[in-house]
Amino acid sequence: MDAPQQQIPDNISPAPVTLAQAFWYWLKLGFISFGGPAGQISIMHQDLVERKRWISERRFLHALNYCMVLPGPEAQQLATYIGWLMHRTWGGILAGTLFVLPSLLILIALSWVYIAFGDVPLVAGLFYGIKPAVTAIVVQAAHRIGSRALKNNGLWAIAAASFVAIFALNVPFPAIVASAALIGYIGGRVAPDKFRVEGGHGKANRSFGTALIDDDTPTPEHARFRWSELAKVIVIGGLLWLLPMALLTVTYGWGHTLTQMGWFFTKAALLTFGGAYAVLPYVYQGAVGQYGWLTPTQMIDGLALGETTPGPLIMVVAFVGFVGGYVNAIFGPDMLFLAGAMAAILVTWFTFLPSFIFILAGGPLVESTHGDLKFTAPLTAITAAVVGVIFNLALFFGYHVLWPQGFAATFDWPSALIALSAAVALFRYKRSVIQVIAASAVLGLILKILL
Repeated sequence: MDAPQQQIPDNISPAPVTLAQAFWYWLKLGFISFGGPAGQISIMHQDLVERKRWISERRFLHALNYCMVLPGPEAQQLATYIGWLMHRTWGGILAGTLFVLPSLLILIALSWVYIAFGDVPLVAGLFYGIKPAVTAIVVQAAHRIGSRALKNNGLWAIAAASFVAIFALNVPFPAIVASAALIGYIGGRVAPDKFRVEGGHGKANRSFGTALIDDDTPTPEHARFRWSELAKVIVIGGLLWLLPMALLTVTYGWGHTLTQMGWFFTKAALLTFGGAYAVLPYVYQGAVGQYGWLTPTQMIDGLALGETTPGPLIMVVAFVGFVGGYVNAIFGPDMLFLAGAMAAILVTWFTFLPSFIFILAGGPLVESTHGDLKFTAPLTAITAAVVGVIFNLALFFGYHVLWPQGFAATFDWPSALIALSAAVALFRYKRSVIQVIAASAVLGLILKILL
């Protein structure tokens, strides 16, 4: 229980935590992890560092800095890392899975309501208000990441170049990431000061009392680096990817929707540097432009659902999978829900599997990589490029919301009013994403009734 732990004197370590106790905490976290990565990391810090004292401030930030270097959702990876550090491999798998599972189940249910009843006036009115709010949220994301990442003219130039590349030249997102990484790698050697962004998540300078995993706690035996363990994780992780892909290919063929979803979201999982907003343009290019699994409007609606559910925002891929499987009726016209649910589960598997492999394989190597410029400079450049890509995403959403029928048609003034109101609420009054989306949904419903 939390209360007794709060009363433990600072100089006494809390009682050891069993795997069963950890299970209930990670399950609860999966249901309350709203607010994007910043909110999720804040919740874990308050619980695990300040209240429960499972891990010290310094060790928590050390783990977080490693997760920030990886592609994938850093909050989910941080939960996996801490679970692994406390309770070995199964502890990490349990923590990472429970972080995602509630949001997957909720999104499957909401996706079904959306696709089956989206034309009902009440649902249509709510989404009419949500879409402009999502546009403002993406603009805020670009501003938030940009203010943290663009610390000098060189990084601004990378951001501008990435925007031009994806907006004007339609360069694929993977090519932009690769180019930025190369620039960062070279720049880290030629002009290291330009790619050394200080600050990050701050320095570990606070203590909340003795923790189970404290600053001076020796590295657990299972967390020590061994080549045999590294090879074991890579082989098992590779088989967990290869066997489902082989089964899909043999059963349905390489060109089938499910097989292509597995392959596409594997690539997407390796490109999520900078958070979910960074990979959304790539998901749009593939899911909307290349494969036609869903429409631009549905993509915006999916992001809105992702913003209103717990778990990492990249869980929007579950919505993409559900809609693609449902609309394409991959199991026939009589099993539409099953098709959508299976596709959502499949894309979630392929999206998150790399995150587990990165943590379980790379955790023992954290000490040798943390703070090393040759590892962090490419990430700094990638993050700068991501700012330009997210700004392009904001323009894409704004176009489809404000000119839903194209520039030749009428400008949607009510949507513009909602978007402006949402932006003011986010930037001026610092309201949460959930509050902004809820208010915008009600406003959209009212405007739909009156107009």
